[in-house]
Amino acid sequence: MALLDLLQQVPYWQGIPDEALLALAQAAQPIHAPAGKTLFVEGEPCAGWYVVESGVVKICRYSREGREHILALMHPADSFNEVSVLDGGGNPATAVTHTDAVVWRVPREDFRVLSCRYPCLVWGLAQSMAERTRYLVRLVEDLVMRSVKGRLARLLLDQARMNQETQVPRLMTQEEMAAYLGTVREMVGRALRSLAAAGLIEFDRHRIVILDPEGLEREATS
Repeated sequence: MALLDLLQQVPYWQGIPDEALLALAQAAQPIHAPAGKTLFVEGEPCAGWYVVESGVVKICRYSREGREHILALMHPADSFNEVSVLDGGGNPATAVTHTDAVVWRVPREDFRVLSCRYPCLVWGLAQSMAERTRYLVRLVEDLVMRSVKGRLARLLLDQARMNQETQVPRLMTQEEMAAYLGTVREMVGRALRSLAAAGLIEFDRHRIVILDPEGLEREATS
């Protein structure tokens, strides 16, 4: 029942009959993983559909030179790897636990069988893919049209909203922020100091405190 409650919190499963979600829960396998554990690797055969119960999972890709680009951080009730579940291709990215985490995995074949019995599951995944497409469009727009400082302001706001407060836990190092924003560590450090000098944020031990949300929002959209 605890897993059923978790599945009901996944945004695109809203309205899905409990019977379908219960069948999905019965096919799920738990994974208890410490921070830094690789769940699956880009290009390898489909690892299945995943949902986070606790902790944070990092979705990333690597260049030929080994440079990391973080695509997303997945929190409780977030799911990932829908693309390869739908098309049967390899994993489109690598998934690594960013903190100690508990995730649930449904193998692709089990998901395929269940989706034939409950077509609403496929519609749910289609909604998820539409939302991810919108996210990627915004990501491309940010990379092309906004400065590092603006992209960093958006990241801080998003992280604060995720935690429902004005303090952002430093789950990401400056190196990881750079990997998320498509830049280098030095640029992130410079942007953080600039935001602090403008009175928009301040540093408090292991947290970044947002002092002026409206000002940070203006920076993020400028």
